[in-house]
Amino acid sequence: MFAAAAVAAGVMSGIGAGSAAAADPIMTGKALLGDPTAPDGSKIAKAEYRDDRNIRLYVYSAAMDQKVQIDVQRPADASVPRPTLYLLNGAGGGQDAASWQARTDALQFLSDKNVNVVQPVGGKWSYYTDWIKDDPELGRNKWKTFFTEELPPLIDGALGANGVNAIAGLSTSGTTVLALPIAKPGLYKAAAAFSGCAQTSDPVGSQFVKLTVETWGGGDTENMWGPVGSADWVANDPYVHADGLRGLDLYISSGNGLPGPHDTLDNQYGPPGAFGLANQLLIGGVIEAGTNYCTHNLQNRLNQLGIPATFDFQPNGTHSWGYWRDQLPKSWPTLAHGLGL
Repeated sequence: MFAAAAVAAGVMSGIGAGSAAAADPIMTGKALLGDPTAPDGSKIAKAEYRDDRNIRLYVYSAAMDQKVQIDVQRPADASVPRPTLYLLNGAGGGQDAASWQARTDALQFLSDKNVNVVQPVGGKWSYYTDWIKDDPELGRNKWKTFFTEELPPLIDGALGANGVNAIAGLSTSGTTVLALPIAKPGLYKAAAAFSGCAQTSDPVGSQFVKLTVETWGGGDTENMWGPVGSADWVANDPYVHADGLRGLDLYISSGNGLPGPHDTLDNQYGPPGAFGLANQLLIGGVIEAGTNYCTHNLQNRLNQLGIPATFDFQPNGTHSWGYWRDQLPKSWPTLAHGLGL
């Protein structure tokens, strides 16, 4: 563990004197508010002050025996305890160039909101779930434990958050942000899932998982949940356990895979060049058509269970950042309601 003085000593230079940070005891005092430890011994190993609104934490996860980078944007007004939005990246875990920070203006949109924005960096190709075995390629993954048991008490204690949480994610994390509230009832008050597939254990959903973990990530899904169709595949399926979403503020969206306004050459949110556009249209089109199928199924499931949710089915659009960038502001009223803002 580190003391507040040690954190202050390690502060990076260049702290601004912005008006928003002036009311923030962490940014003005250059020290976290506490040195908490999670029940299993997880702790904050290091903190870096990056500018007048942003901190980078390195959190030691006891479950995974590794340090995880956590990027935090502080609330516009942090003079009183504020809620927390956990903003998850896609399949690459933010370890690649495909992240909210690198590909969108999400932090700028959230900069005037009274919310701690927490972005974990790590867990590529893991589906942010607890794996039953270590994987030769992807290592030890206990992300469900990290997000439900380890990280929240550290964020609340060190940043003075008020314990009210929401979670949002895209693509593979669009599955995760539905699975985690089911795994830990009451931890999250709202969830926004963009272009995710809630069903993981049926033939279609399991192929999505295998494509991500094995084809792209080089891992083995048997180390994740065992053989396809086994009990762990079903246990981690938000569609099967959708009743656990009752009481959350829910926002769920998908395109249909057909070209839309962001599927143009050198779009500012897309990959560059003709090859990048072709990849977005072909691969992104197929993936989004699949998530559209899953999302309609989830809508039917929630309707059957009498669970209200806001669904946004775009008339066109592929599996790509321009559409997720558009969806975050559209989902904000739902997230804000759950956060009490």
